[in-house]
Amino acid sequence: MRHTCLRLQVGGETLFVKGTWFPSRFDLSITDGLHSWTCNASETEVSRRAEQWDQPVDEYIALAEQYLGFQQPGSTYGFHDAGDDQRRLSWTFEKQGVKLEWRWKCQPSSNSKQTTAGILDFLMDSNVQLSEEVVRKTQSYEKIKAEAEKCLVQSEKLSKEKAEFESAVYSKFVLVLNSKKAKLRELRDRLSKIESSGKALQEEDEDEFTDKTVSFNEGSDINEEEGDEESKEDIKNLPGTSKSVVAARSKGPKRKSRR
Repeated sequence: MRHTCLRLQVGGETLFVKGTWFPSRFDLSITDGLHSWTCNASETEVSRRAEQWDQPVDEYIALAEQYLGFQQPGSTYGFHDAGDDQRRLSWTFEKQGVKLEWRWKCQPSSNSKQTTAGILDFLMDSNVQLSEEVVRKTQSYEKIKAEAEKCLVQSEKLSKEKAEFESAVYSKFVLVLNSKKAKLRELRDRLSKIESSGKALQEEDEDEFTDKTVSFNEGSDINEEEGDEESKEDIKNLPGTSKSVVAARSKGPKRKSRR
C-alpha cells in the first residue's frame, strides 16, 4: 500500500487529491478545503477498465498513480460537476501519438470534515517527514563538507610537501650531476694528456729506430763488399781451381812420340 497527495490547480480552484494505492485497486479522497469527495475504485471496476484499455491491471494502476501522484505538465486535468453533488475527475495522456482521457466519478464524502482532516493529517505527517529528511540531509551535507574541507587542507599540505621534496631532490641531483660532469672533464683532460705523451714517445721511438736501421744497412753494405773481395781472393788461391790444374799439367813430363 502506497500513499500520495497531489496539489492540483483546476479551473481557478485548488484541490488536494490523496491517493491510496493497492495492487489491484485504489481509493481517492479529494477536498477543496470546504467540501470533500471520495472515489473507491473496486477491483472489479479496475479490472473491467483495464480490459477495455487492453492493459494489465498493475499497468493500469501504475499509470493512474503516475498522473494522480504528481501533476504531469502535458496533461489536462478536470474536476467537473456530474450532478447530485457528484464530481468527475479526469486527466489526459498520450499513447502511441493519440491523446486519451480517463475519468472517474467521485461521490460526496459522508463526513466531509473527517475526510478533509485525514488529508491535512497526511500532509502534516509528510511535511514532518520531509523536514526530518531535510535535517538529516543537511547534517550529512555539513559532515561531508567538513570532511571535504579537511581533505582539501590535507591535499594542499601534501602538494606543498611534494613540491618541497621534489625541489630538494632536484637540487641534490643538480649538484651530483655537476660533480660528475667535472669529474668526467678531468678524466677527459688526463686522457688527452696521456694520449699526447704516448704519441710523442712513439714518434721518438720511431725516429730512433729509423736511424739505427739506416746505420745498420750502411755497415752491412760495406761488410758485404769486403766479403766479396776476400771470397774472390780465396777462390783464386784454391788448389782445385781450373787455372791451377792447367798450370800443373803444363809443368809435367812430356810423353815421347812413336815413330
